[in-house]
Amino acid sequence: MITSKSNPQLKMITALLRKRSTREEERAFICEGRKMFFEILAQHPEHLVKTYWSESGLAGLDDGERELLAGCEYETVADEVFDAIAETVTPQGVIAVVRMPEYSVEDMIAGDTTRLLLLESLRDPGNLGTILRTAEAAGMSGIILSADSVDVFNPKVVRSTMGAILRVPFYYAEDFPKLLTELRERGVKLYAAHLQGSVPYTEAAYGDRVGILIGNEANGLSDGVTELSDVRIRIPMDGQAESLNAAVAAAILMYHLRMRA
Repeated sequence: MITSKSNPQLKMITALLRKRSTREEERAFICEGRKMFFEILAQHPEHLVKTYWSESGLAGLDDGERELLAGCEYETVADEVFDAIAETVTPQGVIAVVRMPEYSVEDMIAGDTTRLLLLESLRDPGNLGTILRTAEAAGMSGIILSADSVDVFNPKVVRSTMGAILRVPFYYAEDFPKLLTELRERGVKLYAAHLQGSVPYTEAAYGDRVGILIGNEANGLSDGVTELSDVRIRIPMDGQAESLNAAVAAAILMYHLRMRA
Protein backbone atom coordinates (compact mmCIF):
# COMPACT_ATOMS: atom_id res chain seq x y z
CA MET A 1 0.00 0.00 0.00
CA ILE A 2 1.18 3.51 -0.83
CA THR A 3 1.17 5.62 2.32
CA SER A 4 3.39 8.57 1.40
CA LYS A 5 2.59 11.61 -0.72
CA SER A 6 6.23 11.64 -1.82
CA ASN A 7 5.90 8.27 -3.57
CA PRO A 8 7.37 8.66 -7.11
CA GLN A 9 4.27 7.14 -8.73
CA LEU A 10 2.03 9.70 -7.05
CA LYS A 11 4.36 12.51 -8.08
CA MET A 12 3.95 11.36 -11.67
CA ILE A 13 0.14 11.37 -11.27
CA THR A 14 0.31 14.93 -9.96
CA ALA A 15 2.48 15.98 -12.91
CA LEU A 16 0.09 14.34 -15.39
CA LEU A 17 -2.83 16.16 -13.78
CA ARG A 18 -1.17 19.57 -13.79
CA LYS A 19 1.19 19.76 -16.76
CA ARG A 20 0.34 19.48 -20.43
CA SER A 21 4.04 19.05 -21.20
CA THR A 22 4.24 15.96 -18.97
CA ARG A 23 1.14 14.45 -20.58
CA GLU A 24 2.60 15.00 -24.04
CA GLU A 25 5.99 13.61 -23.04
CA GLU A 26 4.52 10.50 -21.42
CA ARG A 27 1.71 10.14 -23.99
CA ALA A 28 -0.62 9.48 -21.07
CA PHE A 29 -3.33 11.27 -19.11
CA ILE A 30 -5.41 10.80 -15.95
CA CYS A 31 -8.99 9.60 -15.58
CA GLU A 32 -10.78 9.81 -12.24
CA GLY A 33 -13.95 8.09 -11.12
CA ARG A 34 -15.45 4.61 -11.10
CA LYS A 35 -17.82 5.06 -14.03
CA MET A 36 -15.12 6.13 -16.46
CA PHE A 37 -12.62 3.58 -15.15
CA PHE A 38 -14.95 0.60 -15.62
CA GLU A 39 -16.00 1.91 -19.03
CA ILE A 40 -12.36 2.07 -20.14
CA LEU A 41 -11.69 -1.36 -18.62
CA ALA A 42 -14.61 -2.86 -20.53
CA GLN A 43 -14.21 -1.08 -23.87
CA HIS A 44 -10.58 0.06 -24.14
CA PRO A 45 -8.46 -2.05 -21.76
CA GLU A 46 -5.45 -1.61 -24.05
CA HIS A 47 -5.34 2.06 -23.02
CA LEU A 48 -5.03 1.37 -19.28
CA VAL A 49 -1.48 1.79 -18.02
CA LYS A 50 -2.00 1.51 -14.28
CA THR A 51 -4.73 2.13 -11.71
CA TYR A 52 -4.67 3.46 -8.16
CA TRP A 53 -7.47 2.70 -5.69
CA SER A 54 -8.08 4.26 -2.31
CA GLU A 55 -8.69 1.91 0.60
CA SER A 56 -12.30 3.00 0.91
CA GLY A 57 -12.78 2.85 -2.86
CA LEU A 58 -11.77 -0.80 -2.94
CA ALA A 59 -13.90 -1.58 0.11
CA GLY A 60 -16.95 -0.07 -1.61
CA LEU A 61 -16.80 -2.28 -4.70
CA ASP A 62 -19.62 -4.74 -5.28
CA ASP A 63 -19.01 -8.34 -6.32
CA GLY A 64 -19.45 -7.60 -10.01
CA GLU A 65 -16.96 -4.74 -9.91
CA ARG A 66 -14.45 -6.87 -8.00
CA GLU A 67 -14.73 -9.51 -10.68
CA LEU A 68 -14.10 -6.93 -13.39
CA LEU A 69 -11.09 -5.65 -11.47
CA ALA A 70 -9.50 -9.10 -11.22
CA GLY A 71 -6.42 -9.30 -13.41
CA CYS A 72 -6.09 -5.52 -13.65
CA GLU A 73 -2.83 -4.12 -12.29
CA TYR A 74 -3.44 -1.61 -9.52
CA GLU A 75 -1.99 -0.10 -6.38
CA THR A 76 -3.83 0.60 -3.14
CA VAL A 77 -3.39 4.09 -1.70
CA ALA A 78 -4.14 5.20 1.86
CA ASP A 79 -7.30 7.31 1.93
CA GLU A 80 -5.68 10.48 3.24
CA VAL A 81 -2.93 10.27 0.62
CA PHE A 82 -5.41 9.53 -2.17
CA ASP A 83 -7.56 12.51 -1.21
CA ALA A 84 -4.50 14.76 -1.34
CA ILE A 85 -3.60 13.89 -4.94
CA ALA A 86 -7.10 13.60 -6.44
CA GLU A 87 -8.15 16.47 -8.70
CA THR A 88 -11.86 16.28 -7.85
CA VAL A 89 -13.36 17.71 -4.68
CA THR A 90 -15.14 14.43 -3.92
CA PRO A 91 -12.83 11.63 -5.16
CA GLN A 92 -14.57 8.42 -6.21
CA GLY A 93 -11.78 6.14 -5.08
CA VAL A 94 -9.96 5.44 -8.34
CA ILE A 95 -7.38 7.20 -10.51
CA ALA A 96 -6.24 5.61 -13.77
CA VAL A 97 -3.23 6.42 -15.89
CA VAL A 98 -4.48 6.07 -19.47
CA ARG A 99 -2.56 5.88 -22.73
CA MET A 100 -3.50 8.63 -25.18
CA PRO A 101 -5.44 7.59 -28.27
CA GLU A 102 -3.86 8.65 -31.57
CA TYR A 103 -5.86 9.85 -34.59
CA SER A 104 -5.11 11.34 -37.97
CA VAL A 105 -7.09 13.60 -40.29
CA GLU A 106 -7.32 10.66 -42.69
CA ASP A 107 -9.30 8.77 -40.03
CA MET A 108 -11.92 11.50 -40.17
CA ILE A 109 -12.34 12.03 -43.90
CA ALA A 110 -12.03 8.46 -45.19
CA GLY A 111 -15.75 7.80 -45.62
CA ASP A 112 -18.25 9.03 -48.19
CA THR A 113 -19.78 11.34 -45.59
CA THR A 114 -17.59 13.71 -43.58
CA ARG A 115 -18.88 15.94 -40.79
CA LEU A 116 -16.08 17.80 -39.03
CA LEU A 117 -16.05 20.36 -36.24
CA LEU A 118 -13.14 22.78 -36.61
CA LEU A 119 -12.24 24.73 -33.48
CA GLU A 120 -10.00 27.80 -33.51
CA SER A 121 -8.38 28.90 -30.24
CA LEU A 122 -11.00 27.32 -27.98
CA ARG A 123 -9.79 27.92 -24.42
CA ASP A 124 -12.44 26.75 -21.95
CA PRO A 125 -12.08 23.12 -20.73
CA GLY A 126 -15.77 22.81 -19.97
CA ASN A 127 -16.70 23.92 -23.47
CA LEU A 128 -14.36 21.41 -25.09
CA GLY A 129 -15.61 18.56 -22.92
CA THR A 130 -19.21 19.39 -23.73
CA ILE A 131 -18.39 19.66 -27.43
CA LEU A 132 -16.73 16.22 -27.43
CA ARG A 133 -19.76 14.62 -25.76
CA THR A 134 -22.13 16.33 -28.17
CA ALA A 135 -19.98 15.43 -31.17
CA GLU A 136 -20.31 11.76 -30.27
CA ALA A 137 -24.07 12.02 -29.81
CA ALA A 138 -24.48 13.93 -33.08
CA GLY A 139 -22.42 11.40 -35.05
CA MET A 140 -19.61 13.75 -36.07
CA SER A 141 -16.64 12.30 -37.95
CA GLY A 142 -14.16 14.11 -35.75
CA ILE A 143 -12.87 17.35 -34.26
CA ILE A 144 -9.86 19.34 -35.47
CA LEU A 145 -8.41 22.00 -33.18
CA SER A 146 -5.86 24.75 -33.67
CA ALA A 147 -2.67 24.10 -31.69
CA ASP A 148 -3.37 26.94 -29.23
CA SER A 149 -6.67 25.41 -28.10
CA VAL A 150 -7.12 23.93 -24.63
CA ASP A 151 -5.59 20.49 -24.11
CA VAL A 152 -8.15 17.75 -24.67
CA PHE A 153 -6.41 15.77 -21.91
CA ASN A 154 -6.81 18.54 -19.34
CA PRO A 155 -8.47 16.83 -16.32
CA LYS A 156 -11.49 19.15 -16.52
CA VAL A 157 -11.99 18.29 -20.18
CA VAL A 158 -11.58 14.57 -19.51
CA ARG A 159 -14.19 14.60 -16.74
CA SER A 160 -16.74 16.53 -18.75
CA THR A 161 -16.43 14.25 -21.80
CA MET A 162 -17.89 11.34 -19.79
CA GLY A 163 -15.77 8.86 -21.74
CA ALA A 164 -16.25 10.37 -25.20
CA ILE A 165 -12.55 11.27 -25.21
CA LEU A 166 -11.79 7.67 -26.20
CA ARG A 167 -14.51 7.47 -28.83
CA VAL A 168 -14.43 10.74 -30.79
CA PRO A 169 -11.46 11.25 -33.15
CA PHE A 170 -9.62 14.54 -32.68
CA TYR A 171 -6.51 16.17 -34.07
CA TYR A 172 -4.42 19.26 -33.22
CA ALA A 173 -3.29 21.19 -36.30
CA GLU A 174 0.04 22.99 -35.92
CA ASP A 175 -0.85 25.12 -38.95
CA PHE A 176 -4.63 25.49 -38.74
CA PRO A 177 -5.12 27.69 -41.85
CA LYS A 178 -2.98 25.34 -43.94
CA LEU A 179 -5.03 22.34 -42.84
CA LEU A 180 -8.26 24.15 -43.68
CA THR A 181 -6.92 24.81 -47.17
CA GLU A 182 -6.04 21.14 -47.54
CA LEU A 183 -9.53 20.11 -46.41
CA ARG A 184 -11.08 22.35 -49.05
CA GLU A 185 -8.81 20.79 -51.65
CA ARG A 186 -10.11 17.40 -50.50
CA GLY A 187 -13.69 18.45 -51.13
CA VAL A 188 -14.70 19.49 -47.60
CA LYS A 189 -16.88 22.61 -47.71
CA LEU A 190 -16.24 24.95 -44.79
CA TYR A 191 -19.04 26.80 -42.98
CA ALA A 192 -17.97 29.53 -40.56
CA ALA A 193 -20.28 30.27 -37.63
CA HIS A 194 -20.06 34.06 -37.68
CA LEU A 195 -22.03 36.97 -36.22
CA GLN A 196 -21.91 38.64 -39.64
CA GLY A 197 -22.91 35.48 -41.44
CA SER A 198 -25.11 36.15 -44.43
CA VAL A 199 -26.89 32.78 -44.41
CA PRO A 200 -29.08 31.45 -41.54
CA TYR A 201 -27.69 28.05 -40.57
CA THR A 202 -31.00 26.37 -41.41
CA GLU A 203 -30.89 27.63 -45.00
CA ALA A 204 -27.34 26.66 -45.94
CA ALA A 205 -26.95 23.94 -48.57
CA TYR A 206 -24.80 21.37 -46.78
CA GLY A 207 -23.32 18.54 -48.81
CA ASP A 208 -21.80 15.21 -47.84
CA ARG A 209 -18.42 16.66 -46.83
CA VAL A 210 -18.84 19.47 -44.33
CA GLY A 211 -16.65 21.30 -41.85
CA ILE A 212 -18.15 23.67 -39.25
CA LEU A 213 -15.84 26.40 -37.95
CA ILE A 214 -16.28 27.64 -34.36
CA GLY A 215 -14.04 30.35 -32.94
CA ASN A 216 -12.62 31.53 -29.64
CA GLU A 217 -15.11 32.15 -26.81
CA ALA A 218 -14.27 35.85 -26.52
CA ASN A 219 -13.21 36.84 -30.02
CA GLY A 220 -14.84 34.37 -32.39
CA LEU A 221 -13.05 33.32 -35.57
CA SER A 222 -10.00 35.24 -36.74
CA ASP A 223 -10.30 37.17 -39.99
CA GLY A 224 -7.78 34.93 -41.70
CA VAL A 225 -9.65 31.74 -40.85
CA THR A 226 -13.00 33.31 -41.71
CA GLU A 227 -11.66 34.19 -45.16
CA LEU A 228 -10.86 30.52 -45.75
CA SER A 229 -14.48 29.47 -45.28
CA ASP A 230 -16.83 28.83 -48.18
CA VAL A 231 -19.97 30.09 -46.44
CA ARG A 232 -20.54 32.28 -43.38
CA ILE A 233 -23.57 31.11 -41.44
CA ARG A 234 -25.34 32.65 -38.48
CA ILE A 235 -27.57 31.43 -35.69
CA PRO A 236 -30.47 33.91 -35.33
CA MET A 237 -30.79 35.42 -31.84
CA ASP A 238 -33.52 37.45 -30.17
CA GLY A 239 -33.17 39.86 -27.27
CA GLN A 240 -29.91 41.62 -26.50
CA ALA A 241 -27.61 38.60 -26.61
CA GLU A 242 -24.46 39.39 -28.59
CA SER A 243 -23.35 35.79 -29.07
CA LEU A 244 -23.91 32.22 -27.92
CA ASN A 245 -21.61 30.09 -25.80
CA ALA A 246 -19.21 28.21 -28.10
CA ALA A 247 -20.40 24.79 -26.93
CA VAL A 248 -24.05 25.77 -27.38
CA ALA A 249 -23.44 27.10 -30.89
CA ALA A 250 -21.48 23.97 -31.80
CA ALA A 251 -24.27 21.75 -30.46
CA ILE A 252 -26.94 23.53 -32.50
CA LEU A 253 -24.95 23.21 -35.71
CA MET A 254 -23.85 19.62 -35.12
CA TYR A 255 -27.39 18.48 -34.45
CA HIS A 256 -28.64 20.34 -37.48
CA LEU A 257 -26.21 18.31 -39.59
CA ARG A 258 -27.35 15.14 -37.86
CA MET A 259 -31.02 15.84 -38.58
CA ARG A 260 -30.21 16.40 -42.25
CA ALA A 261 -28.30 13.12 -42.57
